[in-house]
This record gives sequence, structure tokens and C-alpha cells, in this order.
Amino acid sequence: MAFMPPLWQQCCLSARKGDNGLVERGSVTPDDTSRSSRDPLPGANLGALRGHNDALVLGLLRAAGPAGLGRADLAARTGLTPQAVSKITARLRAEGFVADAGRGASTGGKPRTLLRLAADARYAVGVHADRDELHAVRVDLAGTVADRLRTPLDFAAGPDAVAAAVARAVHRLAGPAGAQALAGVGIAAPGPLDWRTGVMGRVTGHPQWEGHPLRQAVADRLRPGDGVGDGVGNGGSGPPVVLDKDTNAGAAASGPDSGTSLYLHLGTGLGAGIRLGGEVHRGRRSAAGEFGHQVLLLDGPPCRCGGRGCAEVLCLAAVARGDLPEAARILGEGAANAVALLDADRVWLGGRVVQQAPEVFTAGVRRALKARAFGGPTPEVATARAGVAEGAAELALAPLFGRTA
Repeated sequence: MAFMPPLWQQCCLSARKGDNGLVERGSVTPDDTSRSSRDPLPGANLGALRGHNDALVLGLLRAAGPAGLGRADLAARTGLTPQAVSKITARLRAEGFVADAGRGASTGGKPRTLLRLAADARYAVGVHADRDELHAVRVDLAGTVADRLRTPLDFAAGPDAVAAAVARAVHRLAGPAGAQALAGVGIAAPGPLDWRTGVMGRVTGHPQWEGHPLRQAVADRLRPGDGVGDGVGNGGSGPPVVLDKDTNAGAAASGPDSGTSLYLHLGTGLGAGIRLGGEVHRGRRSAAGEFGHQVLLLDGPPCRCGGRGCAEVLCLAAVARGDLPEAARILGEGAANAVALLDADRVWLGGRVVQQAPEVFTAGVRRALKARAFGGPTPEVATARAGVAEGAAELALAPLFGRTA
């Protein structure tokens, strides 16, 4: 019998394939799911297709929450046949991902069985490696935080020290469940960086990071024998690891969103995560969201990026003076520029500075947006629903549910 990788590994691998997005509803699958044809597509990757359909079902069950869904509901929403859904859910149940959620209301016959995501079947670890602090969380498949830790971090100590600190945090949070239940590790770090290759760019204030493969450095430390990896994931080499900018992780943490939104992060720096049509927008060069280095004051004070009058240097200077209302005003002016450019529906605010005085920042940003709304509606402004570490964990879980963010 041919070896079939664990479900979460299938999903993670298939989500990385360039043609994964081309699998449409009604495509032929190894579960004989198509309503339009029963002949396999030429060159079809059956393992990837199976992983894709499993991810569709898991994503719907996750969205449904504890109430769950019936098999007929799943068939209707995925476009798969009822027989295929029955096979998929049986397989997911056998692997521990699906459990009963009770019985639905009877429509005259036998009450239908409802299914739910077994949130405790696996977990992910999300790590926010900030310039001076490491914050890590362990979440279940529903994204609920089960454990967290904070520890000082010196980004200036260099790549090896930071990679070792991240690996230690994962080791500590793995807990008694160990690597067998670890679906992935997400790392959020200051940009710029290339999320596709996992390689750091010239981080503002820390040029020694340029070209360092942080994702691989952490993955190497999580291999079998290093305390977490014990032969599961990525062909037996340890859990899957993803790396993204802290602002993109913050955007991912805001939850399902079908519109256009901005996540503005004010902490040791200032940046933005962008969601277009509900998906995190990174740009071809992973450079989208360099919000803090838009120039707001020509010939203004020098910024550590090499420019002058950037939103970041102005905002952080106001924070250093203890003038949070002025910092909020500057943040709002920058937000108004971005909203006018993107026609954003909502603006989320996060980061440790915002957390110190959330009402001050939401009011200040809202005031600036209203003043420059050009007669149109003012976007919603609110503090972020979750933090960057939680968003990093969400990025690690995304392939399991057929998403990239």
C-alpha cells in the first residue's frame, strides 16, 4: 500500500503547490467526487486534490463552530457529492479531526448527525519576534489560545541568537502533547523580508539581518532530536515553519474579512498589514505595508530608514515625549492617506503602544479619517481582535484549511 502522509501534512504540502488554486468545485478527486465527470484529469495530483477537498471541509467546520454542520450542508457548500463528503468526513474522523456535534432538527425522517471540528486534535505555535521582546502562543485548531509566554529578546544579538530563542519558545510551549500534535509554527518578525523564501531583508536599524534564512534556521532547530521534531511533518524533518512580517500576522489575526482592511501596528516601529478581498496582500516583492516610511513632513527629522519626515519617526518621537494624542493624530493622517488610496472598509489598530491607550488612538485615528472622508462614509476603526503572535499561529494553521492567510 502506498504511504499517505498525515492529513495536515497533505494540506500543507498541497497548499504550497503553484496549481493548487486551480482546483475548482466539481474537479475530479480521488474520492470520486465530481458531479460533472468521472474520468481523472490528465496529470492530476490525486494526493493534492484529496488534501484540497479535506481542507475545504475542515474550513467549513471551523467556521461553523461548536454547532457544526451536517453532511448535506457540507456537500451543498463544497459542490462535492454526498458520497464523497461521507468518505472525507469518515477519514477526518479516523484521523481525529472531526467529532459529533449532536443531532440536527428532524424534518420528518431520522435526525441528521452534525459534525464539528475537533479543535484539540492538533495545535500550532505562533511567535512574535519583536526587536526587544519575544511573545509566543500555543493555539488549538479553532485559534483559541491554550498557553503563552513572554521573554526579553535582543534583535541586535543577531540571527543565530534569535533563531535559538524562537526554537526554545516552541519547545516550552509544545508541552506534553509533543510534536505529534504540532501542525505548524508561525514566526512574525520585523520587515522587510521575503515570506516565500523565508529570508530576512535589511531590517530597519539591524542591517546585519539582510539575507539571513530565518525560517530555515528555526526549522533546523526543530528537527528530530532537537526537542520538538520527532519525524512528523515535511517528510519526517520536523513541523512546517512559516515566516512573515509582523504586520501581516497582525492582519491575519483580525479574523474573516471579505472586504479591504488595514492593520496598523505601533510598537517599536510602525507598519501596516493589508487585506484585499479578505486575503493578506504582500505584493510581488513582499514589500507591501511599509506604512511607517511614507513621508508626512518634507525635510523633517531623519528616520532610521535613511529618509526624513517619515510617519514612523514622527509618531515614535511623540510617543517618547509622552504625547499620545499627537502620536494618534500622526497615525491618523497616515491612515487617511492609505484609506484614500485603497478605499478601505475598516482600520484595525494594534501594537504595545496602542494597547497602552486604545481609546486615545481609536479616537485620534477616527477623527483624522472623518476629516478627510471627502463626504463619503468613515471606515470603521477599532483595536485589533488579537495580537501578532496569535496571527502568526493563524498563518501556520492556514494551509490546513486551504488558505495562505
